[in-house]
Amino acid sequence: MKRYIAFLRGININGKNKVSMAELKQGFEKLDFGDVKTYLNSGNVIFSSDEEDAKKFTNQIEVMIKNRFGLDIPVFIILKEELDNILHNAPDWWGNGDNEIYDNLIFIMPPATSAEVYGEIGEPKADLEKIKVYKDAIFWSFSRKDYQKTNWWSKTASAAISSKLTIRTANTVRRIVGM
Repeated sequence: MKRYIAFLRGININGKNKVSMAELKQGFEKLDFGDVKTYLNSGNVIFSSDEEDAKKFTNQIEVMIKNRFGLDIPVFIILKEELDNILHNAPDWWGNGDNEIYDNLIFIMPPATSAEVYGEIGEPKADLEKIKVYKDAIFWSFSRKDYQKTNWWSKTASAAISSKLTIRTANTVRRIVGM
């Protein structure tokens, strides 16, 4: 069996798109996924399957969420070993524990590409944020105290681009990979 990670985009944020993790776990189990675990309350699900069709999984999970919770929630699925590979290619400046810096990993939701997202957002502000693209993920770090001055902060939240990505912190991603 292969391990997969599903990142649900935009749930349980500021009281919107409420999804119970216990009910979500049950929904995954009813889809015959094995060893289902959730992490935090923000839509991180780790599961196993003998099948290898992530696109099929995405559709099944999105339909289950619609039927169970009445929500249209985009789902990004990645093999655990692919996420391991991405983390092994993290730049030295990303996720090094500096409390003055906020480290995120941006996952690009197909059919969008990292080049498309980068092109729409533009260059990071040199002294405030750093970006490194690896495959269809983007390592992004920025100054906590100056986050509102960064180029990427407001743009990743804009309606035009936000539907093309889902974002997790370095700590969250590392803990999920360890599960």
